[in-house]
Amino acid sequence: MARLRQDYAPAFLAFLSRRDEAGLRAAYELGRRAMSSTVGLLELVGVHHEVALEVMRTARNVDEAQDIARAASAFLAETLAAFEMTQRAFMER
Repeated sequence: MARLRQDYAPAFLAFLSRRDEAGLRAAYELGRRAMSSTVGLLELVGVHHEVALEVMRTARNVDEAQDIARAASAFLAETLAAFEMTQRAFMER
């Protein structure tokens, strides 16, 4: 968990500044590493929430806050992709 917290904020901030495929790939890798190190889904979402709230506090206006929220949603969705793929594979058995 400590490693996830340490890595999540910089990856999210990098994604906010560029909004590119590399940022989404970093999110996916965070999710993969979290899953393989037995970090639970709720713990991962909790870390995301903490980081997103921290960043939202820096918003200068409502439009900027909405933009951050959209980016946070895209980043979280990509972070959760590894969990989703694993769940689907389990359900297909």
